[in-house]
Amino acid sequence: MRVLSGIQPTGRFHWGNYFGAIQQYISLQTNEQAFYFIADLHALTSVRDRKMLEEHSWNAAVDLLALGLNPDHATLFRQSDVPEVTELMWLLMTVTQFSLLEKCHSYKDKVAKGIAPDAGLFTYPVLMAADILLYDSDVVPVGADQIQHLEVTRDIAGRFNSTYGGEFLHLPNARVLDEGAKVPGTDGEKMSKSYGNTIEIFEADKPLRKKIMSIKTDSTPMEAPKNPDTCSVFTLYKLFATPDQQSALADRYRAGGMGYGEAKQALLDAALTYFAAARTKRNELVANSDYVQDVLKAGAKRARAKGQEVLQRVRDACGVGQRRG
Repeated sequence: MRVLSGIQPTGRFHWGNYFGAIQQYISLQTNEQAFYFIADLHALTSVRDRKMLEEHSWNAAVDLLALGLNPDHATLFRQSDVPEVTELMWLLMTVTQFSLLEKCHSYKDKVAKGIAPDAGLFTYPVLMAADILLYDSDVVPVGADQIQHLEVTRDIAGRFNSTYGGEFLHLPNARVLDEGAKVPGTDGEKMSKSYGNTIEIFEADKPLRKKIMSIKTDSTPMEAPKNPDTCSVFTLYKLFATPDQQSALADRYRAGGMGYGEAKQALLDAALTYFAAARTKRNELVANSDYVQDVLKAGAKRARAKGQEVLQRVRDACGVGQRRG
């Protein structure tokens, strides 16, 4: 079973990224083959600063390795290091209906907000389809809000196969990421860069403490009992704590006499303990940048080998680059 997923380098990874996706990517890496890429080409639809994109892409690689992605099991690479994906995108665009792309949420949402979408945003689902189809992917971990992209990929692949009369492209299946892993941000809403409410995984200690202490809570007095089930601080604490630790803090909530500051301190301590090994490993990786670069180069080489195999099937089906003998 080949697993594939990509993650955009539009900023540093936060707790929502980790518990919503990265943690599950790592758990799937011991399958027959896992391909994980840093989607720097996709990021160009929103990041228009060269240095920023380079920095975000590099940090994404370092962070993924620090968090447990093992290059002995998984293939990690930059999307732009595999040029076959853009050629496949064009070949797929020649059979992709305009009306299909008009229905995509990513496009419709921008139009509804009055944003003038560019061609990159409009054709974004085709590049995503190329990402998936280039490696004969079997399973694609996606959030519920991305299922449509997987359906579009299957539609495009099916139309290509039907047009050229063969099974040239393998139709993938979605693996919906754990919906229970929705992580609240500092304002209680879903943690998201677009909301400005994130807590970064590798945040420095002082900024980390400041963010955690700023998490929005209600005005229940210290002496009064509190409901852990409606508190964002406790929801976040559960991500890091053992069942016994969760039960103990929940009892403190319900007994009264505890301020939210104490709960926030417990969250800070738990988060630092949880990511301690990853933080240490990240420091080691930063000091050994050649290793990270070697991992990306090796990953791109493996990805290109598989991508060239699939692309050749597609080229042969279309008659592109054929020589008359």
